[in-house]
Amino acid sequence: MRTISAATALAVTFGSVALIGSAAGPAVADSSAALPITSSGDIIVDGVHKRVFITDPSGGKVVATDYNGTVIGTVTSLPGADGLELSADSATVYVAVPGSDEIVAIDTATVTQAGRYATGDGTDPQHLALAGGKLWFGYGSVGHGNIGSLDLSGGQTRVSLAQEAEGTWKDAPLLDSAPGAPNTLAAGSREYYFTLGIYDVSSGTAGRTAFLGGQDAAIGNTAEDLALTPDGTELVVATTAGDFQQVFRTSDLSETIRYPSGYWAQRSVDVAPDGLVAVGTDTYANFSPQVSIYKPGGTAPRRTANFTDEQGGVAQETLLDHGDLAFAPDSSRLFAVTRNLQSKYRLRVVTDPGKAVTGITVNAPATAGRAKSLTVSGKVTNTLGLPAGTTVAVTRTDLESPNGKALPAATVKADGTFSFTDTPPAGSKVTYKVSYAGGADRTAASASDTVEVSRTSPTLTVNKNGTVYDYASNVTFTAHLGTTYKNRTLSLYADTAGDGKGKYLVKTGTVNSGGNLAVTLPLKRDTTVSASFSGDARTAPKTASSWVGAKVKVSLSLSRHYKTATVNGYTKYYFRKTTNPLLTTTMTAYPSRAQKLELQIYSGGAWRSAGYSYFNLDSTGKSVVQLGGTHQTGYSMRVRSSYINNSSNDTVNSTTHGSWKYFTFTS
Repeated sequence: MRTISAATALAVTFGSVALIGSAAGPAVADSSAALPITSSGDIIVDGVHKRVFITDPSGGKVVATDYNGTVIGTVTSLPGADGLELSADSATVYVAVPGSDEIVAIDTATVTQAGRYATGDGTDPQHLALAGGKLWFGYGSVGHGNIGSLDLSGGQTRVSLAQEAEGTWKDAPLLDSAPGAPNTLAAGSREYYFTLGIYDVSSGTAGRTAFLGGQDAAIGNTAEDLALTPDGTELVVATTAGDFQQVFRTSDLSETIRYPSGYWAQRSVDVAPDGLVAVGTDTYANFSPQVSIYKPGGTAPRRTANFTDEQGGVAQETLLDHGDLAFAPDSSRLFAVTRNLQSKYRLRVVTDPGKAVTGITVNAPATAGRAKSLTVSGKVTNTLGLPAGTTVAVTRTDLESPNGKALPAATVKADGTFSFTDTPPAGSKVTYKVSYAGGADRTAASASDTVEVSRTSPTLTVNKNGTVYDYASNVTFTAHLGTTYKNRTLSLYADTAGDGKGKYLVKTGTVNSGGNLAVTLPLKRDTTVSASFSGDARTAPKTASSWVGAKVKVSLSLSRHYKTATVNGYTKYYFRKTTNPLLTTTMTAYPSRAQKLELQIYSGGAWRSAGYSYFNLDSTGKSVVQLGGTHQTGYSMRVRSSYINNSSNDTVNSTTHGSWKYFTFTS
């Protein structure tokens, strides 16, 4: 209970108004995936199980992924795991394990260890190839290398070492074989000079048939990687010597052609079963194409792939190590292992590697009128050019054809350009998609552009705007929608002040024949009612709203009087001058709400202000104020309680004045 002084109020009756108290208070589907490895040794592809196997020498493991790069299995405890080879039936992948002087067999279906075969203490087997019914391995350490074989036939394994004369190889030689030449084994040195060897293994031992090395080599650098062509007649070699890959005839190791990559530091090479040749370079500069793919004997790449990573939104170069390329057995994909400058590894997948990449651009006007003709143009590009008479498919997607509607195909001109006209029947965003089907030598491609097509704006209103209602009045709001094309549905929303809910749906329905949709709401706080029309193919979306106010409930009772009387049609309360009246206000509750208590005195034929003050309400909406001090007799006075929007510490209701209560003091 608060006490204010009536004497203070009366003291200013005949002067200026004084305040009593203060306010109460305030294109091409290539992909990549991260690999859980810290180094890369070799990569091989199992086409039967659609799996890719990758060795991690420093991690001592083999990781198996699916064709998308998702890891499906890991075999560990393989110290230094390096070279890989796949059995002819794809049932087993073999891995050279120099750290334990073994070759380990892995079941490709289960990705589990299936066997371990010792190659001899200190042999350090590193590279593998299947030829002549045996598993051949290049073994040795720096300065000492040789070729050995592992015979797995007959139920008993037999290892044969030192297949080449001492000193021929200064490191563990790289090995490769080809299905079309099952008795041919190719070898090359990765560490010392440019040394190559071709062997006939049909007798069960490695008989050298051609050799190139030392002063006889065309280039005095190392062979980073090598791969036989499918028929075994040629050997493609990646070297660190120049901006090209050399190709040698296996019969005598004479050079035949070169695949020009355009960049130095050749690191990887692989030849697909259909003869495609992939060559990989390693460079830090200019974000260069790191892999070039050639048709057999081609001098210009059919396709290039540039592998980059994002670091902090900035493209960062990635690197290829030696032996990091492998084709799928059906030549449909090329897999590459890359690392960025932070040594994070990824498996890159290039689809349709033998096809020249097609590009399409589509240009449509930014805006257009509905039912009016527009022109869409574009261009199809491909390094091989396009056959005469090439066409592109055209699809229009709009509100009336959300799944797309096929339009007449557009013919591509000799310079690759095309154009077509269309009259869009629907408004809003219209998308034109142009697609090229591709072919045996060219990838498919598609591109699109959008046009914002005009729509008419409908009439939409909500009545009752600006009206203020008594607390808890049931008010019917009517939204009116004018002419539209097809859609006659409205959604009605309410946003009630102070409830924390924001705008919420109160009704959705179809307007009646007069275009109206109504909803009745009980108003206890100021409320905005809005109507939303989502639009249709010819009519634009629109919203309209109406704000209405809601008063509070407020009452004021006087107590401690000794009598009442009816004076001029109202009740007047009489208090002894020795009594302090008790003024009790009851108002709709809201957190921190205050009521304004205002006093007036009748003087000079009019009611004049005697001041006012704000008093906080309790949690039930009650405020009790005692009018204390020395009370003068003979004056007619009145008092009322009010809620004042904002000044009463909130803005959730409209200003509401309670009724005046009249009183006087007597002796």
